Parts: sequence; structure tokens; C-alpha cells
Amino acid sequence: MPRHSLRFAAALLAAAGLAGGVASVAQAQARPLNIEIDSSTRIQLRAPAGSVIVANPKIADVTVVDANTLFITGKGYGVTEIVAVDAIGRPLFQSRVVVSAGSTGSVRVWRGAEATDMACGVSCSPSVRTPSAP
Repeated sequence: MPRHSLRFAAALLAAAGLAGGVASVAQAQARPLNIEIDSSTRIQLRAPAGSVIVANPKIADVTVVDANTLFITGKGYGVTEIVAVDAIGRPLFQSRVVVSAGSTGSVRVWRGAEATDMACGVSCSPSVRTPSAP
């Protein structure tokens, strides 16, 4: 095979590899990441992150353990977006994050217009979380 054909084939393979990386980020964005409030989930990046952006830090927070490992924690109810990029700005992770109440372990008690979140196990106690208005 001529030398210029090999270079062209290599360039096509490299472009396909880059497109595959963009597609995987796009697929991750299409599926929201669901996290219960006051819980966290680990995200392992395929390359070191240069920056991590949280659209609304009142909803979720990110702890960077090392350049390739993030923990996303649900802080408040709602939807936000988290993006991790490498040192030159290429996306490594991008996802909508939905923070919701868990299926068990908590209840909201309303007294007039005032709400109190209760953490429940064997019995219920007021949570340290101050609820927001509905």
C-alpha cells in the first residue's frame, strides 16, 4: 500500500476514535444520572480532568478524588448538569443530574405553610436539611 494511503487510513482511524469519544459523551448526556439526595456516586473518567463544571451547585456537588475520579453528591432536589473536560477543553464526561428524594427513609411533614423533612429509620427525627418551598 502506498505511503500516502497509510497516512490517510491512519487519519480516518484517528477521526473515528475521536468521534467515538464524542458519541460516548453524547450518549451519557442523553441518559440522566439519578442520585438520591445526600447520596453520592463515583464517576471514573477515561482521561485526567482539567476542569469540572457544575451548573447549579445547590443541586449537586463534585468532589475530585484524583484527576480521573469524581464523586457526585446530591445536595438539593432538582436537575443540573455536570461537565468534566480535559486540559485542552475536550469533554470527558457530560450528564444531566437528577437529584430526588429516595424511595425510603424520609418524609416531609407540613404544618400550615412550614415543612419539616424527617429522617426515618426505626423512628423519625427532624433532618438537618432545611426544606425549600414547594
